[in-house]
Amino acid sequence: MRSVRLWVSLGILLLANIVVSNLLFAAAQPTTVTLPYDVFKEQVAQGNVTSVTTTGDSITGVTKTPVKETSTGVSATHFTTQRPSFADDSLEPLLEQHGVTINAKPENPPPPFWETLLFSFGPTLLIVLGVLYIFRRIGSAGGTGGLLGSFGQSRARLYNPETPGTTFADVAGIDEVKQELEELVDFLRDPQKYERLGGMVPKGVLLIGPPGTGKTLLARAVAGEAKVPFFSQSASEFVEAIVGVGASRVRDLFMKARQSAPAIIFIDELDAIGRSRSAGLRIGGNDEQEQTLNQILTEMDGFEPGKGVIVLAATNRADVLDQALLRPGRFDRRVTLQPPDRRGRAAILKIHSAKVPLAPDVDLDEIAGATPGLVGADLRNLVNEAALGAARKGETTVTSADFFEAIDRILLGTERHLVLSPGDRERIAYHESGHALLGLLVPGADPVRKVTIIPHGGALGVTVSNPIADRVNYGEDYLRARIVGALGGRAAEQLVYTTVSTGAANDLQQVTQIAHEMVVRWGMSPKIGPLAFAEDGAGSGFGLARPYSEATARDVDTEVKRIADECYADALRLLTEHRTQLDNLARAVLKDDSLDEDQILAAAGIPRPPASPTSDSGAPLEGAGAR
Repeated sequence: MRSVRLWVSLGILLLANIVVSNLLFAAAQPTTVTLPYDVFKEQVAQGNVTSVTTTGDSITGVTKTPVKETSTGVSATHFTTQRPSFADDSLEPLLEQHGVTINAKPENPPPPFWETLLFSFGPTLLIVLGVLYIFRRIGSAGGTGGLLGSFGQSRARLYNPETPGTTFADVAGIDEVKQELEELVDFLRDPQKYERLGGMVPKGVLLIGPPGTGKTLLARAVAGEAKVPFFSQSASEFVEAIVGVGASRVRDLFMKARQSAPAIIFIDELDAIGRSRSAGLRIGGNDEQEQTLNQILTEMDGFEPGKGVIVLAATNRADVLDQALLRPGRFDRRVTLQPPDRRGRAAILKIHSAKVPLAPDVDLDEIAGATPGLVGADLRNLVNEAALGAARKGETTVTSADFFEAIDRILLGTERHLVLSPGDRERIAYHESGHALLGLLVPGADPVRKVTIIPHGGALGVTVSNPIADRVNYGEDYLRARIVGALGGRAAEQLVYTTVSTGAANDLQQVTQIAHEMVVRWGMSPKIGPLAFAEDGAGSGFGLARPYSEATARDVDTEVKRIADECYADALRLLTEHRTQLDNLARAVLKDDSLDEDQILAAAGIPRPPASPTSDSGAPLEGAGAR
């Protein structure tokens, strides 16, 4: 702020100097009239001109008595005129004959010395001042800033421990992770409890999990429960284009934390600066990123037991982190967050809907069962979308229908009002019916919950299926059932129309991904064997060769195609054997546009299967046949 006021003051002074110099102290200019050249010569011949000054063909002068300008009627003793290029050389003798003083100025006079000096050295001076300004800000990184501020000071946000905004009561669905972090809070509150037995609290705790699982929320809850200074900063805020600034900010952050101990440092998205230094060739910013990482390693090693400073960090890419960060003595403890199970989702929905007026028909456990794979951030968005939908309809409470409409909007996309031809509607109906029917016929497939040929988002039709319970393990039969179901739309088109369309684009992406993972990651190919060739993490950096030969790559491609071909043959066989049920289901979809689970079973003539006792972990809702 002080530097801004300084520059504003200098600008005002410069502007005032220009005004004073040009307006107040400038010499008053006399009134001047413009004369035709012939009138000027007449005035010379009459002896009325006392002196002239020439600059090229321009002539100015002074007369004894005022001369009147014809066009304006203004009279003055000072005049200006222009000598025509075709005029003869008789003017000089005429002026000498009448005793007129003749002055001359160069047509292009040299600029004044001060102007030459300014334009010669001014740009260089500005560059030097700019460099000095930057270095002064960098140099003040460890201090209080000075006149121009501190460029290298930490930008961490300090949360007030007296007014915690988040506690463990705001965290649900990840109880086992909360227990891990409650120990940290207990240590900060009562360190003697652990030190009397020789124990030392971990210096660093790394929170690992997919986006939206609550890593940052947990860190804020730890700060709220511990009631100690909490310094929060994103890892990307450390890095600047100028090498050394990131390391300066790290030093400043850890210094402030030590001065405020006991305290917590939270670094979000640690992978922005913690990537492995041996992860292949990286382009741009390498020196700055490595210096910042080295400074973090040094600062965490410099902690002494009992100082009461704990480092929390969060990342969803732990596989790319430098191993020096993960060794004991730095991030001693790693806490993994997974998408919540059904019970956890119900608890999360209860927290986010605490301030939402719910209708009596809302069953949060039922909604949790319809949202496998969704994480905390998704569920918060779900509650918000349901509330917004109810408000749009003018309702006073949020109903169960509002929640399920919000689920469709989030997972399927916004409904689009497209005018489709009868032929397109019929093809889409058969495509989606192929997905749905195979979901009912293939053993181990996820139950089909909804079929619609109303366009949503980028899809012209959607088949929604989700597991009865959350899955934690996927058998080969289940993965093949997923592939067969995904190929059901294309198989139905080929069976009914003998040609296929572009509608299976998303289906084929799913098929390729699952089949490839079966071969290279899960060892489900007899030809490849129980080997893992998936390229993950730091080992797949730019410029590194893949971890298998060209011959193995050809075998991988062959096996992926074999799995897809076998599943496609199964899809065609099943749909051919149940062609009548396929036609009935397609006609029902064409009639009503959308079918729920009971309507699908009724149209296909298939009884509802008995409930499976298996429990599961988060297979996402699958929109097959998205176009």
